[in-house]
Amino acid sequence: MDLVERYLTLGLRLGRHVDGLVDAYYGPPELAAAVEREGLREGAALAVDADELIAELPGAGLGESRVAWIGDQLRGARIYAGILAGEKISYLDEVEGCYGVRPERVHEDAFLQTHRRLDELLPPLRGQSGGPLHERYDSWRKANAVPAELIVETMTAILAQLRERTAALVPLPADEEFALELVAGEPWAAFNYYLGGHRSRIVVNTDLPFSGAEIVHLAAHEGYPGHHTEHATKEALLLERLGHLEESLQLVPTPQALLSEGIAELGGELLIDDELEAEFARILRAAGVPYDPAEAAAIRAAREPLGYVSRNAALAIHENGVSVEDAQAYVERWALAPPKRAAHTIAFVTDPTWRAYVVTYTEGLRLARAYVGGDLDRFRRLVTEPVRVSELRATAEDGAAVSSGP
Repeated sequence: MDLVERYLTLGLRLGRHVDGLVDAYYGPPELAAAVEREGLREGAALAVDADELIAELPGAGLGESRVAWIGDQLRGARIYAGILAGEKISYLDEVEGCYGVRPERVHEDAFLQTHRRLDELLPPLRGQSGGPLHERYDSWRKANAVPAELIVETMTAILAQLRERTAALVPLPADEEFALELVAGEPWAAFNYYLGGHRSRIVVNTDLPFSGAEIVHLAAHEGYPGHHTEHATKEALLLERLGHLEESLQLVPTPQALLSEGIAELGGELLIDDELEAEFARILRAAGVPYDPAEAAAIRAAREPLGYVSRNAALAIHENGVSVEDAQAYVERWALAPPKRAAHTIAFVTDPTWRAYVVTYTEGLRLARAYVGGDLDRFRRLVTEPVRVSELRATAEDGAAVSSGP
């Protein structure tokens, strides 16, 4: 078995310990079958396996860029194997080891500024001159909610528009396709299950209501030009054309995941213009949603810093020992979240699969935005090539592109 196959085997063995740790696998089926037949390999043994692969990688004859990229993924896998083995490691070290970034707490002053801006943008409660901000935001979201029974139809129409725009930028495989379904009882809002063969199963969690603006964002994030686009394009270009077998495994605790979330968060921002927004408004209004593109864009832009609230909550729980009850109260206050939505956030940041993953959204967007700097050619590179997180980080730190993020 060559080194890349051993890397895939390591990832599959890790995935047997924690459900969902393998985000997708579409490599040789005999490797997956062999892992399923064997006994569970303990975390300590997997840590040794990862160390051996890291040591052997420079001499594997794979080329400098592949060695560097696979090495990044192996170091993330090694961190997670160590956690399974009971190694004592801080939350910040876990995040940095898996994703190549070390998050810092964002001061609440940034959230206060967001609240002030939202106070200007959100309509008052009925019969009042203003009202509590969290109630006004919840009221606005409900007034603009897409009925659950119309989410699939509406989102499918939005995805069709986004696909056309994406195909003009990225070489989509001719046979790529997706299925869209509704689910409930999950800790996330939506998910892309990439199936291989240029196919995705996109699911939306109906536990919570989604505004029209949120449905547009989910369509771009999970579909075009987000996760489905990246995975299908890289499968065609890197796995099938170049034979880079490492691209057949999507492993959650690795830098690959942060890059993927950065692409998914940034893509809609780059591709959606006034023309597309007008088409989205037509689609959403046909579903009974009073979608105002300018209002939705202003509120979304104002709320962006609140994406750091969940990260702060994770740091408070895992680094400072704050109780989940106090962390939920923090999310309710600063993210303007009703208790049910705040509880979903806390479930996500305390889930063993996702607790460190929460940083990939904010840091992925920040770094991808800095790297791209509005240049669609750079975004195309992110979607079609195995770019390293360290390259994005170097660009952001050197100021080679200007970030408009918080």
